[in-house]
Amino acid sequence: MTPPNGIASEAVSPAVAPARSRGVESLWSEAWRRFRKHHLATFGAAVLVVMVIAVVVGPFAYRVPIDEIDFKAKLQTPSWAHPLGTDDLGQDLLARMLYGGRISLAVGVAAMLIAITAGTMIGAVAGHVGGTIDHTLMRVTDLFLSLPQLPLLLLLVYLFRDALKKVLGPEMGVFVLVVIVIGGLRWMPVARLVRAQFLSLREKEFVEAARGLGAAPLRQVLRHILPNAVGPVIVAGTIDVAAAIIAESSLSFLGLGFPPHWAIFPGTAIFLTVLSINYIGDGLRDALDPRKVLS
Repeated sequence: MTPPNGIASEAVSPAVAPARSRGVESLWSEAWRRFRKHHLATFGAAVLVVMVIAVVVGPFAYRVPIDEIDFKAKLQTPSWAHPLGTDDLGQDLLARMLYGGRISLAVGVAAMLIAITAGTMIGAVAGHVGGTIDHTLMRVTDLFLSLPQLPLLLLLVYLFRDALKKVLGPEMGVFVLVVIVIGGLRWMPVARLVRAQFLSLREKEFVEAARGLGAAPLRQVLRHILPNAVGPVIVAGTIDVAAAIIAESSLSFLGLGFPPHWAIFPGTAIFLTVLSINYIGDGLRDALDPRKVLS
């Protein structure tokens, strides 16, 4: 005898939930397996982990003050006392690099989150709604893409730096300003990418099926389209972290004259960080692309 609908639902639902959980688990397991096959990506991830541990734990192990001035030791080349040398005030460069590395990584991640959030929202609205809204948003995107980013970045920092310093303090004011400006100038490629993904995905059969079953537009976006567009967005996010670190470093170094060893070690750290993040992005692109065939 067939049980009532309510009883049947209760009997089936406990079996469906673990199946869905296993499906999601297997998808992420497969992505992780594919990522590990990308040797440069795993190497980049290892280098990035080492650098993150260094800037987080390093200042506790290497306790040289970052603002200790010693004119007798100024402009020294690398030595046992100062492994990476000193600057024109006799300040230890290794200590300052470990401290500055925290700021660079924090700026990169925070600016990436701003760019990804803004770009995803604008691209999703443009791609899903279409029509006049799509045209208007894409023209605004083109306008921002035509702006010279570095001069505009310098101008905005110059105009608003002092005001934010008074409100939030010297360090936090500059940090917030740099993050907002860099993130606000990096959302355009993400918006174009998400829009292209939405234009393609909204015509797929599973979205049409959801639409035919009466799913609301917001549900179509959040449950069906956006999860399938997240792969390219994650890859774009890794690129934005690297770009934000380079932009923040440009602000730090621009207009300064310094001996070679001032630039070699920080420059090498920036180079390795950006290269590692780019390799990770490359590996994520391969891992999250189901059409990519890996041997």
